[in-house]
Amino acid sequence: MSSMDVRVVREKIEHINALPTIPKVLNKLLAVIENPRVSLNEISSFISGDPALTTKVLRMVNSPVYGFPGRISSVNQAVILLGLTVVKGLLLGVSVFDLMQKTMIGLWEHSIGTAIFSRIIALKTGHNEPDEVSVNGLLHDIGKVFLVLQFPDEYSRALSDSQEAGLIIHAAERNQFNTSHASVGSWMAKKWRFPTNLTDVIEYHHKPHLTKSTPVESSIVHVADILVRARGYGFPGDGLMPPVRPEAWELLGLTERDLVEIFKQAEDSLQITEDLTL
Repeated sequence: MSSMDVRVVREKIEHINALPTIPKVLNKLLAVIENPRVSLNEISSFISGDPALTTKVLRMVNSPVYGFPGRISSVNQAVILLGLTVVKGLLLGVSVFDLMQKTMIGLWEHSIGTAIFSRIIALKTGHNEPDEVSVNGLLHDIGKVFLVLQFPDEYSRALSDSQEAGLIIHAAERNQFNTSHASVGSWMAKKWRFPTNLTDVIEYHHKPHLTKSTPVESSIVHVADILVRARGYGFPGDGLMPPVRPEAWELLGLTERDLVEIFKQAEDSLQITEDLTL
């Protein structure tokens, strides 16, 4: 089976804005996000000007994905409490939600689950920015959406290969595209001038031992991704349970007892989040 030239893949992916399937609000949002000098006020006004987006953002902020369940009533308040980085990531998450639902059933749930587990692990390990780590978890698989949008037939083949050969999805993607959703997501995060930490975690969530700049955050999302798979919440593209990288496990210093507590906390949050279909 011949796989595609990675340069061709990258060129098509980076022109995703031109696709007719991209919702108008997402295109507008990207213009806002890409502006390095955008202010909290401008972001607030942008969200408030779109009632559907306002509802989605407030539902997400008041969900267990963040630390303010049921306490935030205005977009302004949300933006001030969460800060620019988290709000940008959250906006991208809720804006690609519809695309996630259309492109791969269960991918949104997998992403939400990973965000929840990431936040819990971040708190458990004493990370000082648990909400940012949660956004890393929410967006870790965003590259899958872009691959499905630009290469629907090839991605369909990758999903079939994954199922038939018992391959984890990123291995099946490599066979098709000579690259994987992790690299694809990081190309777009760079193009959209996302914070370097977020870009790095997207790229290294399957190989956290190789990152120089975000070993802790990449390890948290790596472990969260696998725990969500273990819990069977959502669908990441395959039904497999890859092993946790020993380096990531050691770096986080989690114990079996911690793991039991993490699952228990996550269970409560996942139940509340069941209806977060935006």
